[in-house]
Amino acid sequence: MPTPSMEDYLEQIYSLIQEKGYARVSDIAEALNVHPSSVTKMVQKLDQNKYLVYEKYRGLILTPKGKKIGKRLVDRHTLLEEFLQMIGVPEENIYKDVEGIEHHLSKDSITCIEYLVQYFQEDPKRLEDLLMIKQRNEQENEEKASDVSDI
Repeated sequence: MPTPSMEDYLEQIYSLIQEKGYARVSDIAEALNVHPSSVTKMVQKLDQNKYLVYEKYRGLILTPKGKKIGKRLVDRHTLLEEFLQMIGVPEENIYKDVEGIEHHLSKDSITCIEYLVQYFQEDPKRLEDLLMIKQRNEQENEEKASDVSDI
């Protein structure tokens, strides 16, 4: 199994290849906000672990194993973003939150979230009900906070 750091690289490499048709060290470094030397070290490690084939100055290609994991990681990221958007997490928190939780959820938890997203998609009224509960509770919490500050 890849480490969380390896997963970040595989996810980004897969995304770049899907988007551009290739992934260069400089592209990966820019996307992950790391130094190219760090990317080179990780790419060599991913090559050793058979997730990709890397040839210095020539580029890299994902192996079937790397493609499978890369796709799964991108799908997991997309699912979690969709879920957090759906339940009303503020947009400015979503990316950071997904990055914080995606490596710490089991496959079973991801599957359950997938079912929950499907549940809400199949009947949008369910999601409306959830968001109404959220709104009501937020209003009640604001009122309680206001009452406390009046004392």
